[in-house]
Amino acid sequence: MESTINNKKQVMKINLAVFVLLVGTISLTLADEPIRHSFFIAGPSFTGIIDEEGKEIWDSGRPAARDGFVLAGGTVLIAWSDEVKEFTRDKKVVFHFAKSPEAREIGTVQRLEGGRTLITELGPKPRLMEVDAAGKILLEFPLQPETDNAHMQTRMARKLKSGNYLVPHLLAFKVKEYTPKGEVVQEFPTDMDDLGGRKAENWPFTAIRLENGNTLVNLTHGHKTVELDSQGKVIWKISNDDFPEKPFADPCGGQRLPNGNTVIASYAASGPIKIFEVTPEKKIVWKYEGKHRAHEIQILTTNGKPLEGPPLK
Repeated sequence: MESTINNKKQVMKINLAVFVLLVGTISLTLADEPIRHSFFIAGPSFTGIIDEEGKEIWDSGRPAARDGFVLAGGTVLIAWSDEVKEFTRDKKVVFHFAKSPEAREIGTVQRLEGGRTLITELGPKPRLMEVDAAGKILLEFPLQPETDNAHMQTRMARKLKSGNYLVPHLLAFKVKEYTPKGEVVQEFPTDMDDLGGRKAENWPFTAIRLENGNTLVNLTHGHKTVELDSQGKVIWKISNDDFPEKPFADPCGGQRLPNGNTVIASYAASGPIKIFEVTPEKKIVWKYEGKHRAHEIQILTTNGKPLEGPPLK
C-alpha cells in the first residue's frame, strides 16, 4: 500500500514538472514572439493604413500628406498642404477644411476633445486655429516661427492637457509652448552646444509631451531624437551613433508607445529601414522595411491588439 502511494507521488511530481516545463516553454515562446505592428502612414508615395504583414489595406487616394490620425471611431483625419479631410473607411468625407487664400501651406492637424480640430497655417501670417465641425474658426492666434520660410515655420503642433499648445519651430531651433491667447510661456531650445549647436541643424519637427512632463523631440537634419525634462535639459538621446544600421535619416514623425518604446519615421531613408521602434535601452525591436517612406506615422495595433489610450504622436 505504501509503495503504491509513493509511486503515485512520484508520478504526480513528474507530471507537475512536465506541466511547469510546458508552461515555461509557452511563456518563453510568447515572450519571444516577433513584434508586428499595423500603422497609419503619411508619406510621399502613400497615405493610408498598412497591416501587420506590411500590406496596404486602406489608401486615402492621395499621397504626400503632412499629418494624420486614425480616430477612435475608425475615421481617418488627414492634413495635406492645401486641405484637411476626415474620411470614413469607405472614403466618405465627413469633415473638410481648405487653407485660406493668404496661407501658403497647412502644417498639421489634430482632433480635440469636444470635436474641435486643431490646424496650423503657414505663410506670411502663420497661425494656429481651432475650428468646429463646419470649419468655422472658434480660436486663433499668430505663431512666432522666427522665419519667413513658410515650409519651415512649424510642424506637428499639439494641444496639451493643460489647454496650452506645443509647437515645434524648425528654423527657430525651438519648441514653444503657447497659451490659448498666443503667449509663449516656455521655450525648449534645440541648438545647445552638447547637441552640436546650430551647425548640427537640430530642427525640431515632432514634439510630444509625455505623461511624466518630459518632452520628446525628433530633430530632423540633426538625425537624432531627444527627451527633454521640464527645464529643457537632455536626459535621453539616440542617434546614428547608437546603431550600426544608421537608421536615422531626417526623422520627422514619431510616437511614444505605452510600453515606453519610441517609434521613429526616417523620412529621407535611402536604405531599407523606413520606420523603427527602439527601447529606452537603445535596442531596435521592430523595423518597417517596406517601400513607403514616412512623414508621419501612428501605430495602431501590436500583434493583433489595438493600442490603448490616445496616441502620443
